[in-house]
Amino acid sequence: MVAANQEMAAYCFDTLVAHYNSEEVPLPAFDEGEHPLFVTWKKAVNGGEPRLRGCIGTLEARDIITGFRDYALTSALRDRRFPPIQAKEIPYLECTVSVLTDYESALHHLDWEIGKHGLIIEFTDPDYNTRRSATYLPEVAAHEGWTKMEAIDSLMRKAGYNGPITEPLRKRVRLTRYQSTLYTMPYSEYVAYVKNTRGAAPATAGAAKPHY
Repeated sequence: MVAANQEMAAYCFDTLVAHYNSEEVPLPAFDEGEHPLFVTWKKAVNGGEPRLRGCIGTLEARDIITGFRDYALTSALRDRRFPPIQAKEIPYLECTVSVLTDYESALHHLDWEIGKHGLIIEFTDPDYNTRRSATYLPEVAAHEGWTKMEAIDSLMRKAGYNGPITEPLRKRVRLTRYQSTLYTMPYSEYVAYVKNTRGAAPATAGAAKPHY
């Protein structure tokens, strides 16, 4: 099984730095075939808990190199929940890469474990007779402190459903569960990684000077 690792996270930072420097992305230090994957950016503000700044990925298997390259930028620049990450923010970022594995059809909407399983839900919106779907990565429910029911209800809202959430509707949800490996790299680790592997610290046009 392919596991998320330091090289994958560094490649996502490389991709974002190269974007702002109008440079080619350095060749990655991995080549692991095709996998579903996600890239999550968070930003530390005033030394506090890092806050979500962008998270986008694919539930379909993608070539892992082009996948991380594409989603490093998509999650940083085109997550509709947030303004695009600016170059000056890069020194305050941390990047989490996720490689998804072990897809299984659940028996019902509560047939999963908090902290272990990511969720994909699919259901029919009774108001519009349209199909809706959404996903949460395995760490989300545990981080938010949700019960299973709260996680399902939140996912239904994420899917765009605005009507009343009833128990009969919950029971009509089709749930696919999955697992993931992840690796989180703060910018300071990225700098150390680049120094160790390339002999010089990364420089980003327009980046702020970090305060550790």
